[in-house]
Amino acid sequence: MTEHKQNTDTNNTETNSTNESSTHNHLSGFAAEAKGKTGIKRIVNAAGFSMDGFKAAFANEAAFRQLSFLNSFLLIALIFCPFALVIKMVLVFASVFSMVVELFNTAIEAAIDHTSTERHPLAKIGKDAGSAAQFLALGLIFILWSMAIFSILSG
Repeated sequence: MTEHKQNTDTNNTETNSTNESSTHNHLSGFAAEAKGKTGIKRIVNAAGFSMDGFKAAFANEAAFRQLSFLNSFLLIALIFCPFALVIKMVLVFASVFSMVVELFNTAIEAAIDHTSTERHPLAKIGKDAGSAAQFLALGLIFILWSMAIFSILSG
C-alpha cells in the first residue's frame, strides 16, 4: 500500500510539473509559439501582431479605411477648433473608441467568416451586433461634435 501511494505521489508530481511547464499544450503550431513567449520578446511580438492587425484591417475593410479618414479629418479639425482642453480630450477619446469598436467588429466578422461561409442565424447576430456597436460609436462622435460646436456657436 505504501508503494502504491508513493507511485501515485510521483505520478501527481510529474503531472503537475508537466502542466505547469506546458500551459498552452492545447494550442498547436503558430498559436503555441505566440503564447510561449515571455518578457520583452512577448511585448515586441505583441506590438508586431498589433501592427499586422492595423494593416489587415486597413487593407481588407473599407469601413476601417473610411473611419480612419473620417477620424483623421476630425482630429486635424480639432487642432483648429477653440474648444477647451477637456472637450478636445473627450472628442479624441470618441474617435479612438470608434476605431477600437471597428477593429473588434472586423475581428468578429473575420472569425465568423473563417468558421463558415454559409448563412447561419448566430453568424448574423454576431455580425449585426458588431455593426450595431459601431453605429453607437459613430452616434457618439456625432453627438459629441454637435454639442461641442453648439457650445462654441452659442457663445
